Amino acid sequence: MKKSQKPAAIGFIFITMLIDITGWGIIIPVIPKLIKELINADISEAAKIGGWLTFAYAITQFLFAPLIGNLSDKFGRRPIILISLFAFALDYLLLAFSPTIGWLFIGRIIAGLTGASITTASAYIADVSTPENRAKNFGMIGAAFGLGFIIGPVIGGLLGQYGSRVPFYAAAILCLLNFLYGYFILPESLPKKNRREFEWKRANPINAFLRLRKHPTLIGLILSVFLLYVGSHAVHSNWSFYTIYRFGWNEKMIGISLGVVGLLVGLVQGGLVRWTSPRLGNEKSIYIGLALYSVGMLLFAFATQSWMMFVFLIPYCLGGIAGPALQATISSKVPANEQGEIQGTLASLMSASAIIGPPMMTNVFYFFTHDDAPFKLPGAPFILGGILMLVSTIIAFYSLKKHFTSNKGSDYSSQ
Repeated sequence: MKKSQKPAAIGFIFITMLIDITGWGIIIPVIPKLIKELINADISEAAKIGGWLTFAYAITQFLFAPLIGNLSDKFGRRPIILISLFAFALDYLLLAFSPTIGWLFIGRIIAGLTGASITTASAYIADVSTPENRAKNFGMIGAAFGLGFIIGPVIGGLLGQYGSRVPFYAAAILCLLNFLYGYFILPESLPKKNRREFEWKRANPINAFLRLRKHPTLIGLILSVFLLYVGSHAVHSNWSFYTIYRFGWNEKMIGISLGVVGLLVGLVQGGLVRWTSPRLGNEKSIYIGLALYSVGMLLFAFATQSWMMFVFLIPYCLGGIAGPALQATISSKVPANEQGEIQGTLASLMSASAIIGPPMMTNVFYFFTHDDAPFKLPGAPFILGGILMLVSTIIAFYSLKKHFTSNKGSDYSSQ
């Protein structure tokens, strides 16, 4: 790809991700309602099922994300992204017509098998980035998430008032439109000279982690990222269930609140990161971001009024400066022809955390909210999430200090 094409390529991948995340966001406000309808139970029971649905998606993505990342290193990013978008459209249609809870699990497994858009988009960003704008460009993925979550959940919350399945039809249509957009507009980012042969041993999810041993300075940061991902499921997996239980929110209110989350995330990762990255540097951004995540979690746990949840989103979302800084630090230590592999490994790490996080957090929520709970503490998952964020901060601190003093490993940020 020519240098003149790189800014345009960032715009193309941003639009692709924006449409993809909007479709994903549309269905979130109605998931609790659909689960309750299919299992005929209360919100505590629905939360447990919701956690296991995420588990089904995560474990399949954990197994297949390295495969997808390695395929993109061989065949390029564009075809993998297009296949993923088309498969997601079919998945949403399957979910829309699900007659039983078992069909929801089948749909989530299919989505996990093909859920490569974010993995490959991350490798795409790495392909077209320079050392100076790497963190900023990774922040664009976060901005796409944010804007998609402004548009998607609000639409989903409004459509959900007309039936719990209506948002799934809308999501399917968006994914099909995204596929068509990508087919006609999205350019390839990986030059043939930077491609490599596919190797099964490198596509094994366990081997993908083992290959990190050749980058020993990354192990601590990888563990920090893992704890960040696990802790974040206190919000990702519980927000709808917690706010329904604690404040009696409906689909519309959930959609609006998630729209506010999206707005704040978009401002932070699409704007603030561009200011903090050159001024604070990646290291300070990581420390400050993780600390803010912890504070936000603890505030959520003890909120007593609906408006508090909106106010407390500010410190929590400001924590978003940590993610791009962590990703940029890790990416800079990996050569160009292994970016797909490392992004696939990071996606597997996210999936591994989602194997643990959602069942953990939703079962903690269930334990402290069901009829026979020893005492009521619906904010317990947020407390646990805050603790995990603090531990992540400590590990990142020691890992980065060791990295900057040991000079181990190679720096590929100039590629």
